[in-house]
Amino acid sequence: MRSPAVLRAMLCLMLLLAARSAQAASWPVRAGAIHMMGFWQSPPALSSQAPTLPNAMAPIQPKPAATDPNELRITGLGGGSTQWTILVLLTCLTLIPSILICMTPFARLLIVFHFLRQALGLQTTPSNQTLIGLSVIMTFFLMQPVGAAIYRDSVLPFQEGKIAALDALTRAAEPMRQFMSHYVREKDAALFLEIAKEPRPANINDLSFRVLMPAYILSELKAGFQIGAVLFLPFLVVDMVVASITTSVGMMQLPPVVISTPLKLLLFLMVDGWHLLIGALMRSFY
Repeated sequence: MRSPAVLRAMLCLMLLLAARSAQAASWPVRAGAIHMMGFWQSPPALSSQAPTLPNAMAPIQPKPAATDPNELRITGLGGGSTQWTILVLLTCLTLIPSILICMTPFARLLIVFHFLRQALGLQTTPSNQTLIGLSVIMTFFLMQPVGAAIYRDSVLPFQEGKIAALDALTRAAEPMRQFMSHYVREKDAALFLEIAKEPRPANINDLSFRVLMPAYILSELKAGFQIGAVLFLPFLVVDMVVASITTSVGMMQLPPVVISTPLKLLLFLMVDGWHLLIGALMRSFY
Protein backbone atom coordinates (compact mmCIF):
# COMPACT_ATOMS: atom_id res chain seq x y z
CA MET A 1 0.00 0.00 0.00
CA ARG A 2 2.83 2.34 0.76
CA SER A 3 4.76 1.82 -2.48
CA PRO A 4 2.14 3.29 -4.85
CA ALA A 5 1.79 6.37 -2.62
CA VAL A 6 5.56 6.88 -2.61
CA LEU A 7 5.72 6.49 -6.36
CA ARG A 8 2.96 9.08 -6.88
CA ALA A 9 4.73 11.51 -4.53
CA MET A 10 8.04 11.10 -6.35
CA LEU A 11 6.32 11.55 -9.75
CA CYS A 12 4.66 14.78 -8.60
CA LEU A 13 7.98 16.08 -7.32
CA MET A 14 9.67 15.36 -10.62
CA LEU A 15 6.90 17.06 -12.60
CA LEU A 16 7.18 20.14 -10.37
CA LEU A 17 10.95 20.31 -10.86
CA ALA A 18 10.56 19.92 -14.63
CA ALA A 19 8.00 22.74 -14.76
CA ARG A 20 10.28 25.03 -12.76
CA SER A 21 13.28 24.32 -15.02
CA ALA A 22 11.21 24.92 -18.16
CA GLN A 23 9.96 28.25 -16.79
CA ALA A 24 13.53 29.33 -15.95
CA ALA A 25 14.79 28.43 -19.42
CA SER A 26 12.08 30.51 -21.13
CA TRP A 27 13.26 33.85 -19.61
CA PRO A 28 16.50 34.35 -21.78
CA VAL A 29 14.51 33.65 -24.94
CA ARG A 30 11.95 36.28 -24.01
CA ALA A 31 14.69 38.77 -23.07
CA GLY A 32 16.47 38.16 -26.37
CA ALA A 33 13.20 38.52 -28.27
CA ILE A 34 12.49 41.79 -26.52
CA HIS A 35 16.05 42.96 -27.31
CA MET A 36 15.64 42.03 -30.97
CA MET A 37 12.32 43.80 -31.15
CA GLY A 38 13.93 46.89 -29.68
CA PHE A 39 16.78 46.63 -32.22
CA TRP A 40 14.42 46.53 -35.19
CA GLN A 41 12.44 49.41 -33.76
CA SER A 42 15.52 51.54 -32.97
CA PRO A 43 16.56 52.68 -36.52
CA PRO A 44 13.73 55.22 -36.90
CA ALA A 45 14.85 56.85 -33.68
CA LEU A 46 18.54 56.75 -34.71
CA SER A 47 17.88 58.07 -38.22
CA SER A 48 17.08 61.52 -36.83
CA GLN A 49 20.59 61.85 -35.43
CA ALA A 50 23.51 62.93 -37.71
CA PRO A 51 26.28 60.38 -37.95
CA THR A 52 29.49 61.40 -36.30
CA LEU A 53 32.92 60.63 -37.73
CA PRO A 54 35.68 59.33 -35.51
CA ASN A 55 38.70 61.48 -34.91
CA ALA A 56 40.74 59.45 -37.35
CA MET A 57 38.29 60.19 -40.19
CA ALA A 58 37.89 63.91 -39.48
CA PRO A 59 38.72 66.17 -42.46
CA ILE A 60 42.23 67.61 -42.38
CA GLN A 61 42.34 71.38 -42.51
CA PRO A 62 45.17 72.72 -44.75
CA LYS A 63 47.73 74.80 -42.93
CA PRO A 64 48.63 78.18 -44.37
CA ALA A 65 51.98 78.16 -46.17
CA ALA A 66 54.73 79.88 -44.29
CA THR A 67 55.95 83.04 -46.02
CA ASP A 68 59.66 83.41 -46.67
CA PRO A 69 60.96 86.88 -45.65
CA ASN A 70 63.57 86.67 -48.46
CA GLU A 71 61.00 85.84 -51.14
CA LEU A 72 60.96 88.24 -54.11
CA ARG A 73 57.46 89.32 -55.14
CA ILE A 74 56.60 91.88 -57.78
CA THR A 75 53.36 93.52 -56.77
CA GLY A 76 51.27 95.63 -59.05
CA LEU A 77 51.40 93.13 -61.95
CA GLY A 78 48.67 90.58 -61.38
CA GLY A 79 48.51 90.85 -57.60
CA GLY A 80 51.96 89.41 -56.98
CA SER A 81 51.19 86.05 -58.55
CA THR A 82 54.01 83.65 -59.24
CA GLN A 83 53.32 83.56 -62.98
CA TRP A 84 53.68 87.33 -63.37
CA THR A 85 56.80 87.36 -61.21
CA ILE A 86 58.51 84.73 -63.36
CA LEU A 87 57.45 86.50 -66.56
CA VAL A 88 58.84 89.87 -65.47
CA LEU A 89 62.11 88.39 -64.18
CA LEU A 90 62.73 86.38 -67.37
CA THR A 91 61.99 89.46 -69.47
CA CYS A 92 64.49 91.50 -67.47
CA LEU A 93 67.14 88.80 -67.83
CA THR A 94 66.74 88.72 -71.61
CA LEU A 95 67.04 92.51 -71.82
CA ILE A 96 70.18 92.79 -69.69
CA PRO A 97 72.68 92.33 -72.59
CA SER A 98 70.90 94.94 -74.71
CA ILE A 99 70.73 97.36 -71.79
CA LEU A 100 74.42 96.79 -71.04
CA ILE A 101 75.43 97.58 -74.62
CA CYS A 102 72.99 100.36 -75.56
CA MET A 103 72.59 102.33 -72.34
CA THR A 104 76.06 102.20 -70.74
CA PRO A 105 79.67 103.05 -71.74
CA PHE A 106 80.32 99.34 -72.41
CA ALA A 107 80.39 99.74 -76.21
CA ARG A 108 82.92 102.59 -76.15
CA LEU A 109 85.25 100.77 -73.76
CA LEU A 110 85.16 97.51 -75.69
CA ILE A 111 85.87 99.24 -79.02
CA VAL A 112 88.87 101.06 -77.59
CA PHE A 113 90.32 97.86 -76.12
CA HIS A 114 89.95 96.03 -79.44
CA PHE A 115 91.66 98.91 -81.26
CA LEU A 116 94.52 98.71 -78.76
CA ARG A 117 94.98 95.00 -79.37
CA GLN A 118 95.04 95.53 -83.14
CA ALA A 119 97.47 98.45 -82.83
CA LEU A 120 99.90 96.34 -80.80
CA GLY A 121 99.78 93.65 -83.48
CA LEU A 122 98.44 91.01 -81.07
CA GLN A 123 95.69 88.82 -82.46
CA THR A 124 94.43 86.95 -79.39
CA THR A 125 96.20 88.59 -76.45
CA PRO A 126 94.42 89.77 -74.36
CA SER A 127 91.60 87.35 -75.16
CA ASN A 128 88.07 88.44 -75.93
CA GLN A 129 86.88 87.20 -72.53
CA THR A 130 89.51 89.33 -70.81
CA LEU A 131 88.59 92.46 -72.74
CA ILE A 132 84.87 91.91 -72.14
CA GLY A 133 85.47 91.34 -68.43
CA LEU A 134 87.56 94.51 -68.20
CA SER A 135 84.85 96.47 -70.01
CA VAL A 136 82.18 95.13 -67.67
CA ILE A 137 84.19 96.12 -64.58
CA MET A 138 84.85 99.61 -65.92
CA THR A 139 81.17 99.94 -66.84
CA PHE A 140 80.15 98.97 -63.32
CA PHE A 141 82.55 101.56 -61.92
CA LEU A 142 81.09 104.30 -64.11
CA MET A 143 77.45 103.32 -63.61
CA GLN A 144 77.60 102.85 -59.84
CA PRO A 145 76.27 106.38 -59.04
CA VAL A 146 73.40 105.85 -61.48
CA GLY A 147 72.62 102.45 -59.94
CA ALA A 148 72.66 103.94 -56.45
CA ALA A 149 70.18 106.63 -57.52
CA ILE A 150 67.89 104.01 -59.09
CA TYR A 151 68.04 101.87 -55.93
CA ARG A 152 67.25 104.84 -53.68
CA ASP A 153 64.45 106.36 -55.74
CA SER A 154 62.87 103.26 -57.30
CA VAL A 155 63.81 99.94 -55.72
CA LEU A 156 63.49 100.86 -52.05
CA PRO A 157 60.00 102.44 -52.35
CA PHE A 158 58.89 99.46 -54.43
CA GLN A 159 60.11 96.95 -51.85
CA GLU A 160 58.33 98.88 -49.10
CA GLY A 161 55.10 98.74 -51.10
CA LYS A 162 54.80 102.51 -51.50
CA ILE A 163 54.72 102.45 -55.33
CA ALA A 164 53.64 99.98 -58.01
CA ALA A 165 55.91 98.25 -60.50
CA LEU A 166 55.13 100.63 -63.36
CA ASP A 167 55.84 103.65 -61.16
CA ALA A 168 59.14 102.05 -60.15
CA LEU A 169 60.12 101.64 -63.81
CA THR A 170 59.27 105.29 -64.48
CA ARG A 171 61.43 106.44 -61.59
CA ALA A 172 64.29 104.16 -62.63
CA ALA A 173 64.28 105.61 -66.16
CA GLU A 174 64.98 109.16 -64.99
CA PRO A 175 68.62 108.64 -63.78
CA MET A 176 69.36 106.67 -66.97
CA ARG A 177 67.92 109.49 -69.08
CA GLN A 178 70.12 112.08 -67.37
CA PHE A 179 73.25 109.93 -67.83
CA MET A 180 72.62 109.19 -71.50
CA SER A 181 71.59 112.73 -72.42
CA HIS A 182 74.88 114.03 -70.97
CA TYR A 183 76.97 112.11 -73.55
CA VAL A 184 74.68 112.12 -76.59
CA ARG A 185 75.60 114.44 -79.45
CA GLU A 186 73.07 117.01 -80.55
CA LYS A 187 73.64 116.06 -84.18
CA ASP A 188 72.72 112.42 -83.53
CA ALA A 189 69.66 113.40 -81.50
CA ALA A 190 68.49 115.71 -84.30
CA LEU A 191 68.90 112.88 -86.83
CA PHE A 192 66.62 110.50 -84.97
CA LEU A 193 64.16 113.27 -84.12
CA GLU A 194 63.81 113.91 -87.82
CA ILE A 195 63.39 110.23 -88.64
CA ALA A 196 60.82 109.72 -85.84
CA LYS A 197 59.02 112.95 -86.82
CA GLU A 198 58.84 114.06 -83.21
CA PRO A 199 58.78 117.73 -82.17
CA ARG A 200 62.07 119.16 -81.08
CA PRO A 201 62.13 119.40 -77.26
CA ALA A 202 63.24 122.49 -75.40
CA ASN A 203 65.90 120.52 -73.51
CA ILE A 204 67.87 117.43 -74.42
CA ASN A 205 66.78 115.87 -71.12
CA ASP A 206 63.23 115.82 -72.48
CA LEU A 207 64.06 113.40 -75.30
CA SER A 208 62.02 110.21 -75.40
CA PHE A 209 63.80 106.90 -75.07
CA ARG A 210 62.82 106.07 -78.63
CA VAL A 211 65.15 108.85 -79.80
CA LEU A 212 67.63 108.90 -76.94
CA MET A 213 68.75 105.26 -77.08
CA PRO A 214 69.80 105.08 -80.77
CA ALA A 215 71.33 108.56 -80.57
CA TYR A 216 73.34 107.54 -77.51
CA ILE A 217 74.71 104.31 -79.00
CA LEU A 218 75.64 106.17 -82.20
CA SER A 219 77.49 108.80 -80.18
CA GLU A 220 79.30 106.10 -78.23
CA LEU A 221 80.41 104.36 -81.44
CA LYS A 222 81.81 107.61 -82.81
CA ALA A 223 83.64 108.37 -79.54
CA GLY A 224 85.10 104.85 -79.42
CA PHE A 225 86.39 105.04 -82.99
CA GLN A 226 87.88 108.48 -82.39
CA ILE A 227 89.82 107.27 -79.35
CA GLY A 228 90.91 104.12 -81.22
CA ALA A 229 92.17 106.14 -84.20
CA VAL A 230 94.22 108.41 -81.94
CA LEU A 231 95.54 105.32 -80.14
CA PHE A 232 96.63 103.80 -83.42
CA LEU A 233 98.87 106.71 -84.48
CA PRO A 234 102.00 106.14 -82.31
CA PHE A 235 102.06 102.42 -83.10
CA LEU A 236 101.57 103.19 -86.79
CA VAL A 237 104.67 105.40 -86.65
CA VAL A 238 106.66 102.52 -85.15
CA ASP A 239 105.50 100.20 -87.95
CA MET A 240 106.50 102.70 -90.64
CA VAL A 241 109.93 103.30 -89.12
CA VAL A 242 110.67 99.59 -88.80
CA ALA A 243 109.42 98.89 -92.33
CA SER A 244 111.62 101.66 -93.80
CA ILE A 245 114.69 100.48 -91.90
CA THR A 246 114.33 96.83 -92.89
CA THR A 247 113.78 97.83 -96.51
CA SER A 248 116.79 100.15 -96.61
CA VAL A 249 119.17 97.51 -95.23
CA GLY A 250 117.94 94.92 -97.69
CA MET A 251 116.11 92.67 -95.25
CA MET A 252 113.38 91.92 -97.73
CA GLN A 253 112.70 88.39 -96.48
CA LEU A 254 112.11 89.49 -92.88
CA PRO A 255 108.54 90.69 -92.20
CA PRO A 256 108.55 94.07 -90.44
CA VAL A 257 105.91 92.80 -88.00
CA VAL A 258 108.43 90.42 -86.43
CA ILE A 259 110.53 93.39 -85.33
CA SER A 260 107.87 96.05 -84.79
CA THR A 261 105.66 93.99 -82.46
CA PRO A 262 108.30 93.63 -79.68
CA LEU A 263 109.20 97.30 -80.07
CA LYS A 264 105.56 98.37 -79.72
CA LEU A 265 105.16 96.20 -76.63
CA LEU A 266 108.29 97.72 -75.08
CA LEU A 267 107.03 101.22 -75.85
CA PHE A 268 103.61 100.47 -74.38
CA LEU A 269 105.12 99.05 -71.19
CA MET A 270 107.69 101.84 -70.77
CA VAL A 271 105.03 104.55 -70.76
CA ASP A 272 102.72 102.46 -68.53
CA GLY A 273 100.14 102.28 -71.28
CA TRP A 274 97.36 100.54 -69.35
CA HIS A 275 97.43 103.17 -66.63
CA LEU A 276 97.34 106.03 -69.13
CA LEU A 277 94.62 104.46 -71.25
CA ILE A 278 92.28 103.55 -68.39
CA GLY A 279 92.81 106.93 -66.78
CA ALA A 280 92.01 108.78 -69.99
CA LEU A 281 88.91 106.68 -70.57
CA MET A 282 87.59 107.21 -67.04
CA ARG A 283 88.25 110.98 -67.18
CA SER A 284 86.30 111.21 -70.44
CA PHE A 285 83.14 110.43 -68.45
CA TYR A 286 83.72 112.97 -65.68
